[in-house]
Amino acid sequence: MLKPLGDRVIVTVEEPEEQTVGGIVLASNAKEKPQTGKIVAVGAGRVTDDGKQVPLSLKEGETVLFDKYAGSEVKYEDAKYLVLHEKDIMAIVD
Repeated sequence: MLKPLGDRVIVTVEEPEEQTVGGIVLASNAKEKPQTGKIVAVGAGRVTDDGKQVPLSLKEGETVLFDKYAGSEVKYEDAKYLVLHEKDIMAIVD
């Protein structure tokens, strides 16, 4: 599995539904980019200027809400992941 460095987390993105309530199938370019996902790996934390390590406030398994165009998409072992900095995550979804 991938192990993120520093203040990064790896997220599996939740894909939106393909159909609307009325049963209309949306084309892939008409769909909005997803903004929620589940954390699958967490880095050790960021290092401050004086050398101290600050651990992340996020944990594996949490569902999070992140900025729409944040992060880098990565494909690993036939699965797609999103690598984000902790600052790009806006909230934890309960």
